[in-house]
Amino acid sequence: MPDILIYIVFAMIFIIFSSIIFLLFGWRWIIRKMTHSFAKIVLTDNYQENIIELIPGLKHTGIQTMIENNLRAETGEVLHRPLGSSKKWPHLDSITFIPTQILPPLIDGEEEVNMAVTIGPKAKKPMKIQIPLMISGMAYGIALSSQVRLALAKAANNIGTAINSGEGGVMQEELDTAGKYILQFGKSDWSKETKKIKRADMIEVKFGQGALFGVGGKISPDNLTGNARQVMGLQEEEDAVIYDNFFEKQTLKDLKELVDELRKMTGGVPIGAKIGAGGKIEQDIDYLLEIGVDYIAIDGGQAATFGAPPILSDDMGIPSLHAIVRTVNHLEKRKKRNQVSLIVSGGMLVPGHFFKMLALGADAIYIGSAMLFSVSHGQSLKAVPFEPPTQIAWNQGKFKDQFKQEDGAKTAENFLTSSVEEMKMALRGMGKRSLNELSKKDLVSYDAHIAKMVGIPYSFKAWEEEQQQLEKG
Repeated sequence: MPDILIYIVFAMIFIIFSSIIFLLFGWRWIIRKMTHSFAKIVLTDNYQENIIELIPGLKHTGIQTMIENNLRAETGEVLHRPLGSSKKWPHLDSITFIPTQILPPLIDGEEEVNMAVTIGPKAKKPMKIQIPLMISGMAYGIALSSQVRLALAKAANNIGTAINSGEGGVMQEELDTAGKYILQFGKSDWSKETKKIKRADMIEVKFGQGALFGVGGKISPDNLTGNARQVMGLQEEEDAVIYDNFFEKQTLKDLKELVDELRKMTGGVPIGAKIGAGGKIEQDIDYLLEIGVDYIAIDGGQAATFGAPPILSDDMGIPSLHAIVRTVNHLEKRKKRNQVSLIVSGGMLVPGHFFKMLALGADAIYIGSAMLFSVSHGQSLKAVPFEPPTQIAWNQGKFKDQFKQEDGAKTAENFLTSSVEEMKMALRGMGKRSLNELSKKDLVSYDAHIAKMVGIPYSFKAWEEEQQQLEKG
């Protein structure tokens, strides 16, 4: 028996020693053989049989296009891509602010800066918020889970801003949690109860959005489950239908009567409209002015959504930058700039984006994608690496039950607080004490084309000369 043990011990020592020798030296031989074998295949196989065919193929089509075309081939159904367009739209990057360094003097860092905003100044009951950032309409049920919606509502209330309902269901608990509440009046049969309409601080008639425009659709019971169905008043096997129009054979007279009725029901809160930014945006604005809205929410072409056909997200609409410049110019032309408020969304992700849009003429900014990722923050790690991080936030998400509402409210509030503090710092750095002092005159661009189109000085030329030229027209 002892001899057997000795043999076993020696055998184990030999195996361990051999393994160490192999690990130290053998792996190099294996890698060399594999490399040589792979190189031979790559360098000698006919191109049509060569795995390297993927390189020019992917370079030609792109990885995303290849994947999306395969998904189309798999199902034969319309593809619904989440989070909007992935193409590079003309944006705000080439625009910069003009700092003050000598005169006028900078504002002391301890001095308070006024960031408050009033939406719908001509309405009987204008909506006043403490910051110019609002949470956009990411719908309960159709997109977000109840826990995420409640977290966002709490964050908005804590920081003194407003949250938009989106076109999903409206929970009573959310109304109780939120401070300022914007009810989106969509082309559907739900969220139109008189009690909820009267609770709202603003009503937003939704004609369209930047990633989907005005197109309606149907959501099957398989893709809309849980309490959201009860909140939306849907039967067990009933589709959730979003119509293409508010009225059959829709007219401006019908829409004006709708706006007037909503204004009467609410006792005079601002009644606005949301549209996707399109090539005939001036015509759309004229229609909205004719039906008598108190504010207009413009959603640029790079806006996101829970899911939209790529052709609508990528190949329709105009960029947010183009949209705000044209909208402000047209409102000024119609002498409505100080009467009708302007909210802008679509592609704004960081404080610099928000601040530039405010300088260009927006009264407030809707934030969507950035809020989605801030409210889920570290909690999104529960879904990765085997599922997308948004699976923690969607109503149909596999990890939605693991979302912690209090943590989400805190991180969402932190994001808004941090963003506003950055914008305050920028105002102080320009010698300003209030957001009301910010204007297009505080901007330049290092892109000559953008500078000309926006109507701001080109930074390669003397500012005074450029500004005088702009004022001359």
